[in-house]
Amino acid sequence: MDKKDIKLPKVIFGTTSLGNLFVVLDDESKLDIVAECITHSQSPTVFDSAGKYGAGLALEALGKALKRLNIKPEDVLISNKLGWVRVPLKTSEPTFESGIWRDLKYDAVQKISYDGILECYEQGNQLLNGYKADFVSVHDPDEYLAAAKNEEDALKRYDDILEAYRALTELKEAGKVQAIGVGSKDWRAIQKIVRDVDLDWVMIANSMTVHSHPAELVAFMEQLKEKGIAIINSAVFNAGFLIGGDYYNYKLMNPADHSALYKWRDEFFGICTKYAIKPAEACTAFGLSAPGVTSIALSTSNAKRVKENVAMANVVIPAAFWDELKANRLINKTYAYL
Repeated sequence: MDKKDIKLPKVIFGTTSLGNLFVVLDDESKLDIVAECITHSQSPTVFDSAGKYGAGLALEALGKALKRLNIKPEDVLISNKLGWVRVPLKTSEPTFESGIWRDLKYDAVQKISYDGILECYEQGNQLLNGYKADFVSVHDPDEYLAAAKNEEDALKRYDDILEAYRALTELKEAGKVQAIGVGSKDWRAIQKIVRDVDLDWVMIANSMTVHSHPAELVAFMEQLKEKGIAIINSAVFNAGFLIGGDYYNYKLMNPADHSALYKWRDEFFGICTKYAIKPAEACTAFGLSAPGVTSIALSTSNAKRVKENVAMANVVIPAAFWDELKANRLINKTYAYL
């Protein structure tokens, strides 16, 4: 698949809830979520998942649900962000991202290398139970680089990432996957990788939201757009905080230690109420407004919200709302894409 042939819907479905992010869901609840995603999207329905999500639980639950619903493999497109492999759980809690995944029966270890990424790809397809990933990427290269002990280690780790992409490129050339990309919370890692790897798409997480949208990132997204690289904007609610949750970018917050953040949210909610706009609608519209963004990835732990999530992508927000956010310095006055 060439870059120009990538056609993605405005909303693709994240699967963190299928991996028990923040809350434990039973199999029937997960089945209902997947069924609603299928019902309220055009074929193929696009799901975004990762071996890191619940140590493979999200992939496993997605494959199980699709099988129970008798969905044909050609009627879904699955993106699997690779870099983490399921392993036996030998401690009371998983050793990765402690405190946010619930009731896991397995652990996960990071494997970013030529052989490691192929192992992630193969295990992911096994967990998908008859389905397979057509979009693949290296997951969290920013975190992998940030863990470097020194400059020498940093160089080795970046070489590991390039070797992982060599493996993914071979998968694409062999026709086993359609497109390769990257998923990262720190957009600067994407910027670094794009210089060395011919990517088809990128997923920017937690970085391009109504609360946080640095000018440098906007300029980089313009560059990606010029290169024809599709951009998926993810975590546009900053992991739920912007719509009332207690976690900001997957870290637990409290008013005493993060008063400025809570003040911003209170003012944002106030203006949303004034214009009868749901905070989630504003976050979604802003996330889609950014240059080069073709899609946003939305997750939910409630099947009843799936239809609403899809509809949010088409909600028209009045210009006066954005003007008031700018006047109150809640968004950057120089942001020109609304």
